[in-house]
Amino acid sequence: MRAIVYERYGPPEVLELREVDAPVVGERDVLVRVRAASVGAGDWHMLTATWFAVRLYQGLLRPKRPILGYDVSGTVEAVGAAVTRFRPGDQVFGASDEGGAFAELMRVPESGLVRRPPGLSHAQAAAVPTSALTALQGLRDKGRIRAGQQVLVNGASGGVGTFAVQLARVFGAEVTATASTAKLDLVRSLGAAHAIDYTREDFTRGERRYDLVLDNVGNRPLADCKRTLTPTGIYVAVSGAPTRSLRVALTGGRRMVALLSKPNQPDLAFLAELLESGELTPVIDRTYPLREVPDALHRLGAGQARGKLVITVGDAG
Repeated sequence: MRAIVYERYGPPEVLELREVDAPVVGERDVLVRVRAASVGAGDWHMLTATWFAVRLYQGLLRPKRPILGYDVSGTVEAVGAAVTRFRPGDQVFGASDEGGAFAELMRVPESGLVRRPPGLSHAQAAAVPTSALTALQGLRDKGRIRAGQQVLVNGASGGVGTFAVQLARVFGAEVTATASTAKLDLVRSLGAAHAIDYTREDFTRGERRYDLVLDNVGNRPLADCKRTLTPTGIYVAVSGAPTRSLRVALTGGRRMVALLSKPNQPDLAFLAELLESGELTPVIDRTYPLREVPDALHRLGAGQARGKLVITVGDAG
């Protein structure tokens, strides 16, 4: 099969399109013929390994898992002996912590997949899993969001942010979103009641206080972020260097928490229902063919994407 692989850490130029062996399916795995995959922050960090924590997970000197891509939408090609929910031909989407989506075939645990809503294209479905799961678990599980709350999404125009604004509205919150000047209209269109241009205004210096801050950027001091909270407010660190998340986990207490999202079927099924009802809509900035994964990662690394970048493989629909 064709796949985008890398054998050393570095910029997107280290990625190569090659013929490689198809993945071997375990008894609880599903082999998916990839129709679309999405590019996320995890791909960038695993590629560049600028954080030492990445090397502890992925390999000190060279990557142990040579194919990136964590989100997938496609068609079930084969299933393991213990798989009960899917059979060949099913249309599915989901995610795997092991990566492997920038290829023609991907191995995914059964627990990381659900059926693709019929009204959703493969490209749209691939844009959903990790980013929407992160937004959902950050708002609902860590942030304990409730109707009527004031919620701030810092970094609202990226993959996680565009889903977070919409999900916060689904939960009945009033949303304030930060974005660059050119992306303010986007976050307003997604349901943000207030939009802050971060190039002109620091949200931590404003008068408004929030019941929940979902921070996708990690660009402000933690003490400043804490000052933006109401007396019972919660700050959720989604992004930032691992050292920042560790400081939040060790010193933040109950009101400042860090998030590491995890794919699971119940949450993916919940998102699928929202997608089918139209309450949640993926925002796709651009699509690229498989050979142009390096170009997509360049755009992601430069912070230029509005929503998600999607890789199409074959007919993505």
